[in-house]
Amino acid sequence: MGPVLNVALTRFTVPPPAPGDCWTSDDQPTGFPAAQLVPSWTARTPPGSWIEVELQAVTADGRRTRWYVMGRWSERGGPRTSVAGQGDEDGDVAVDTFVARRPVAAYRVRVRACGPGVRVGGLAVMASAQPPPHPEGSPPSGLGPVELAVPEHWQHAHAGHHPEYDGGGANWCGPAATAMVLGFWGREPGDLGEVGGGCPHPAVDHAARGTYDSSYLGTGNWPFNVAYAGTFGLRGFVTRLRSAAELERLVRSGIPVVVSVSFKERELPGAGYSTSGNLIVVTGFTAEGDVRVNDPAVPDGRVRRVYPRAAFEHVWLRSSGSGGIAYVLHPPEVSLPESDGNW
Repeated sequence: MGPVLNVALTRFTVPPPAPGDCWTSDDQPTGFPAAQLVPSWTARTPPGSWIEVELQAVTADGRRTRWYVMGRWSERGGPRTSVAGQGDEDGDVAVDTFVARRPVAAYRVRVRACGPGVRVGGLAVMASAQPPPHPEGSPPSGLGPVELAVPEHWQHAHAGHHPEYDGGGANWCGPAATAMVLGFWGREPGDLGEVGGGCPHPAVDHAARGTYDSSYLGTGNWPFNVAYAGTFGLRGFVTRLRSAAELERLVRSGIPVVVSVSFKERELPGAGYSTSGNLIVVTGFTAEGDVRVNDPAVPDGRVRRVYPRAAFEHVWLRSSGSGGIAYVLHPPEVSLPESDGNW
């Protein structure tokens, strides 16, 4: 099966900035007419400091757009926010994604250090074309079963916790997924008393506080989840994958992957619910190639699930969903497998 969408992920090295400094990349050609850009980053920001990440697109006819703010972020919040209301004739920012109204041929990314002591550990930008409406299925690898021992967190166990963060735990698929991956890598936060006692997995509450977007009023901002995990020493990035085969390459390298899906209950056998957007952790594959996941949104608390491969690919890759969005988190000492340019 050929690629179902064009994707290019580019990583940038940002030198340590002085307060008020602004680092700007060179023009980065996309290599195809891109429709969306998603930046992601890891950074350390001492109290009182934060970063602003911006993108400028170059249209196919060579015209530069204005700069769009893709996020203002600090470890402790204040600010940790996307910026709404930036739409113009060239595009708009949908929380964490620049959605182009004209084909994009290249872009620049800019990072501004606001306050002292800022360190940007990693910066990446994913450029992608739109996927087709009905992605083709990928065959199983035939390599036998694999399953990573990712801890299970059920978001509904946190219902009513910290309603100031996206209404409480019933909506915390992102924090639950990120906390599961942090737990897998042994990188959970050490001091959890500050999020309150009496909850089954306070690391999820901690992740909700650390990923909350005060403009979007939610905890599912993809780059903010990557940035939060980065404060515990993980590398990470947001990208688009083209198939379950690409997912399997990462998982067989020992790396669980967080993916974004949306579906009606009838479309994903075994889920038992419908969702307009949910983040789950892919933990393995069966011998037949079906997808093992930890799904924090299931209604009955049995987080560990197996979803049929074809149905899973359909609801994940289609253009009316996330188009194959995933975020990958791993320690620096764990190498990624070879890719076709999207990680």
